Amino acid sequence: MDMKIVDEAVEQIAQVLPERQIDLVRLKALAPIERPATVTVIGKYNHGKSRLLNELIGHDIFSVADRRETIALSEHTHQSEHLQQPVSWLDAPGLDADVVGEDDRLAQEALWCKSDIRLFVHSVKEGELDSAEHPLLQRLDQDTQRTQRQTLLVLTQVDQVADPAVLSQVINTIEQQVPQLTTFPVSATRHRQGLEGGKQLLLQRSGLTELRAALDAALGNVPQARAHEKALLFTEINEELLQRHDRLQQQLQDLRQTQHSQRQAFDDGLDGVLKKVCEDLQPTLDMIDHDDALVPDSFDNMFKMTAGKQERARLQVAYSLACIEINSHLVRHGVVSLPAQQRSNVRSLDTVMIAVLGVSVKSRKDLRKIFGERTGREKLRHGFAHYFELSNDRVALAQQLVMLEADLLQADQARTALHRLGAA
Repeated sequence: MDMKIVDEAVEQIAQVLPERQIDLVRLKALAPIERPATVTVIGKYNHGKSRLLNELIGHDIFSVADRRETIALSEHTHQSEHLQQPVSWLDAPGLDADVVGEDDRLAQEALWCKSDIRLFVHSVKEGELDSAEHPLLQRLDQDTQRTQRQTLLVLTQVDQVADPAVLSQVINTIEQQVPQLTTFPVSATRHRQGLEGGKQLLLQRSGLTELRAALDAALGNVPQARAHEKALLFTEINEELLQRHDRLQQQLQDLRQTQHSQRQAFDDGLDGVLKKVCEDLQPTLDMIDHDDALVPDSFDNMFKMTAGKQERARLQVAYSLACIEINSHLVRHGVVSLPAQQRSNVRSLDTVMIAVLGVSVKSRKDLRKIFGERTGREKLRHGFAHYFELSNDRVALAQQLVMLEADLLQADQARTALHRLGAA
């Protein structure tokens, strides 16, 4: 199996579904077919986890001390003479062992990503399950129902509770807290003393025989549980990717419809405005007699109100009214200022109206060419539509479309990566 393909696929999917990071790491752990079953010992520090592991394995592999000793994930693959198959034993740092959270992070990694079977260790000398252990065991039981990974609740250090009545009461209380789990009271110390002293009674009272039998049964179920869990995770993740694809596709469709509707509304509104402007200008444009506006002023009448001046003023008013009509439409659609790259040092000139129509006073001939002829109106439509697409709202909408298209492509690539992961 090419683990590079697996790593790349997991990374691609995680970019789309970061909330599935733990499940993806678990899928990666399930990828190697001939991997020994991993048994993780989990629990609070100094509850006898490492000592229990050593007794189950039959060798002093894991460090044992009266202080916090296990500060990293410690793994050892070993064929125990008491178990029917090789096992990868994983000793995790104790839960809640340090305030910075590194031990907890490693413990969670061992618990949810690496383990096929969990041995949850609780020392009976600490009494009942506390407010951290109890909900965690409930979560583990829920995970068993979902993935078929089994959890065995091991009650350690039973030899350190001298009063049998007190011991019985503690065990009963714990069994009432998690009635769905079978408890296994054990004493690693008794087991070691029994081995070293050849004392069968101590070996029997250690509880290791019952624990090993339960562990053997759980190990026998690992291949089936792995196949179930792998299929489950593939199905769930694929369904989430499909839902994400459909959701993004719908969002993209809605946004494109919005984009189309906005453009349609702008174009239709502009056509209506230009039609009205053309109708309002028609009496002015239709003048066919002598055009006083074309008669230049002489030096003699420079300061007099002439027919030419009056006609040019009339044309200016008509042109201004046309601009006001068009500008009102542009303002309604947010098409006012020029894009930043087109702006000059004169703010009053940095408008769409000036960019399209210019600043000069138009003659009757110019007005007819701009507003009265079809080619002129088409030029206006093209010019104003151009700046409409460059307006802030339209640019933001276009950027949203690009991002959605990229997200959709990423989701599709993640689905392809998931199928590649399944085939790896």
